[in-house]
Parts: sequence; C-alpha cells; structure tokens
Amino acid sequence: MTKKQIECAILLLLVVFLPLTCNQAKAQQQKDSVHVNLSKAIEIALSESPTMRIANRDVNIKQEYKKEQIVSLFPNVSLTGSYQYTLLKQTMAMSMNGQDLTMKVGKDHNYSAGAQLTLPVIAPSLWSSLKLSQMDIELAMESARSSKIELVNQVKQAYFTYLLSQQAYEVLKQSYNNTKESNELVTKQYNQGLVSDFEKLRSDVALQNLRPDVTSAAKVMNLAYMRLKIVLGLDIFEPIIFDGELQDYEQEILNSSVPALSEINFDNNSTIKQMDMGIQELEQTKKVIKGSTCPALSFTGNIMYSGMGDSGAKFTNFSSSVIGLGLSVPIVSWAATSFKLKQTNLNIENMQDQRLDVERNLRLGAQSYLNDMQQAVEDLASDKETMMQAEKAYDIAHKQYEIGMNTWLDLSTAELALTSTRLTYCQSLFNYLSAKSSLDAILGD
Repeated sequence: MTKKQIECAILLLLVVFLPLTCNQAKAQQQKDSVHVNLSKAIEIALSESPTMRIANRDVNIKQEYKKEQIVSLFPNVSLTGSYQYTLLKQTMAMSMNGQDLTMKVGKDHNYSAGAQLTLPVIAPSLWSSLKLSQMDIELAMESARSSKIELVNQVKQAYFTYLLSQQAYEVLKQSYNNTKESNELVTKQYNQGLVSDFEKLRSDVALQNLRPDVTSAAKVMNLAYMRLKIVLGLDIFEPIIFDGELQDYEQEILNSSVPALSEINFDNNSTIKQMDMGIQELEQTKKVIKGSTCPALSFTGNIMYSGMGDSGAKFTNFSSSVIGLGLSVPIVSWAATSFKLKQTNLNIENMQDQRLDVERNLRLGAQSYLNDMQQAVEDLASDKETMMQAEKAYDIAHKQYEIGMNTWLDLSTAELALTSTRLTYCQSLFNYLSAKSSLDAILGD
C-alpha cells in the first residue's frame, strides 16, 4: 500500500470508530450518573445535610444532660482515705499534785479509711430542674423540626430554581437555533439577491447578540446545579441528574385552590411553638426558684476505719459508723427569691409580646405568599394561551418569510415574542411553586 492509501485508511477508521467511542463514553457517563427527583432530593438532604446532623446532636446533648441530673436522685457514695507520718509529736503539759508534768502524745503512723453515703429524700429544687430539663429536650426537638422544615424549603427552592434556570437555558437555546435558522435563510436569499445588505447585516447582528445570552444562561444553570447539590449536602462534582420540569406541575397548579388567610392557622408553626415552649420553661423556672427556698431532706450514712501506732509496735485500730437524716432549711433566701421571680415574670411578659409580634408578621408573610400564588394561578392560564398563540404566530411568520410575504423584521419580532412568552410562562410556574414552598414552611408542614 502506498503512503497515501495508508493515510486514507487511518482517516476512515477515525471517522468510523471515533463517534462510537464518544457515544460509549457518553453512555457510560449517563449510566454512572444518579437520577434524582424532588422527593429523593429531600430524602438525601435530610440524611446528608450537616444542618440536620447538628440539630440531632443538640437533642442528644439535652438528653445526656437530663440523664446527668437524674443521677443526682441516686445514692451518692464517696470513699475517703488518708495517711500521716508524725515527724514531731505534740507535747502536753499538766499539773498533778503540785507537780508540772510534760508528755509526748501521738503515734508515728496514723491512717484512716471510710465511705460516706448521701441520698436525697425531699429535693423540690432538683425535681423542678428535672422537669425543666425535659422541656429543654422538647425544645431541642422542636428546633430540630424547625431545621428540617427550613431545609426542606431550601431544597425545594433550590430545586425549582435549577429547573427554572434549565428551562430558561433551553428557551434561549431554542431562540438561538431559530434565529440561526432564520439567518441561514436570510443568507440564502441574500446570495440569490432577494434581500438587501442591511437586512443581511441585521440578521447577523441579531444572531451574534444572542450568543452571550445563551452562554450566560448556561453559567446560571451550572451555578444553580452546584448550589442544589450543596444544599443536599453532596459534593459539587457528584454525577447527578435532576429529573423533572416546571411543566410537570402545571395541572397541579391550575387545579389548585388558594385558601384565604382566615382559613389557615399557625398552630404548627415552629417559631410560635418554640416561643410557647420558652414561656413554659420560664414558668417552670419560677418553680425551680421557689423550690430552692424549700426545705431539703437527705439520708446520710458513713463508716470509718482508722488506726495508729509506732514503728515496730502493735497498731491500735478503731472503727465507727453512723446513719441519719440531714435537713436543710433556707431562712433568709426569700429576699433574693422575690427579685428573681419578678425578673422571670418580666421575661415572660416580654416573650408573650414577642410572640404576638411574630404571629402578626407571620400573617403578613403568609398573605404575601397567598397573593403570589393567586397571581401565579391567574397568570398561568393566560400565559400558556399567549405562548401557544406566539408559537402559531412564529410558524406563520416563518412560512411567510420563506415565500417572501413579510420582512425579516416581522420574523424577528415574532421570535422575540415567542421567547418572551415562554420565559414568562416558566416564571409563573416558578412563582407559584416558590410561594407554595415558603407558605408550607411558615405553616410548619
């Protein structure tokens, strides 16, 4: 074979097998990617997000603290032991029968060991503290539920934002393809001398102007894609394909009925619940304060073993044990207690006013979301009808331009109107879904 024939054979092999290799690589990449829908995304976020792990640890911390306080109700046993070596014995002086006598007292070695038992019998302050600890656990669990609700809302918002950016990219890409097709048609007619230089120039400029928009939309879509994976607690390079389109929710939106503000309640709102629990904790704190002024009764007992002796001599050993009850009665603590109770009452009043203000703001926010939902439902039907009309108008304008019945400006205007209506239609879908997700978060659903 000649050198030229060999080169032709290599070129033929590249042409035949290179597309197959690329398709296999693309198919393998798609095979390795994981398809995730909205419900699966929420499930991943609840298991992988650091926010939920932190919230669960907070609950565990409160539970361990309560266990620590429960241990205070159990008998407390402590062991003691000591050893002393006498360097210089103490000297004692006394008078006996008119004579002064002195003597050394003490032993060289002294040791003792014992055990002490304490068991609270009546401890009002401790009992009230245990109830307060249980309230802390419930508050931590409600805080974790609040984190879960907020995380679900963030996932939905990020998911819908990604779908919107994806749809916007597809619309602009389709607009670019339509403009490119029109430009090719203009170029063909220009080569035949059917259109002017000015019309050819306007078509080229319009095509060039669309390229930055498509590139920008692709970047926005890519950022929304990475943002969604971060919200899910995943690595941004994780190969994931998020399924679904905004159009999938069209019938759900059109068939939905937006409730009035008077028809909804905020009993399940996490912020309101946490503030109610905070008020209950302050009420329980008052009981703890009062309990600290009540008598406390405890059972005590100890056993002691001790000995002493000199080096080389026999040691003398002693032992003793006692049991009893210990009563502690605060006498002058009521003066400070009354001031603490007044401070707690003022904190309760502040919390109640804050709750009232939060509830009013929640109602205002809910009304805003309801308005957005209602507006989106009303706009969606007309937006879809307008989009269908714009598609027909573009098809008619394109065919008329092919046969020379209208100008390129008419075709460009129809294309611009089609792109605008498609984007508006997608925006209406997004507005409803975003407002609905935020409303669900406010209601604690």
